[in-house]
Amino acid sequence: MVKAQASVEIERSPESVYRFIAEDFAQNYPRWSPEVKELKFATEGPLRVGSVGRQVRVDQGRRTESLFRITQMQPAARLTFESHSPSFLVDYRFVPNQDDGTQLTFTFELRRLDLMMRPFEKLIRRAVQDGARRTVQNLKRLIEAEQEPAAA
Repeated sequence: MVKAQASVEIERSPESVYRFIAEDFAQNYPRWSPEVKELKFATEGPLRVGSVGRQVRVDQGRRTESLFRITQMQPAARLTFESHSPSFLVDYRFVPNQDDGTQLTFTFELRRLDLMMRPFEKLIRRAVQDGARRTVQNLKRLIEAEQEPAAA
């Protein structure tokens, strides 16, 4: 398993950060993760536990397609996606801080490496960790630029 985690303080409320990430996911995900080339949901209506999506990504020149399902959705607290092919987990956690902001923690787990990719595991770990850091920085930049700060 390859696991990466990154956290960032965002100067917006957990509700605002959650809305940007979870409620507006279909619209905003390709913006904070430009590797996403296609994103579609098979489930109609607002996202909820059980919603199924399909994405096509190009990471470092490698194209992957995956089906994923929302497995946890707790307003202003947590959003989790899981996929079985390839096998991964993506988790966003939203924790309020003392300054009316949010500590966002992003976790990515690649649960299984193909046999032919195992010799490159160290490079993959580094790329995944770099991607996690880039994800939270992109989210911080977009959310703080577009979401109104909490009223004082």
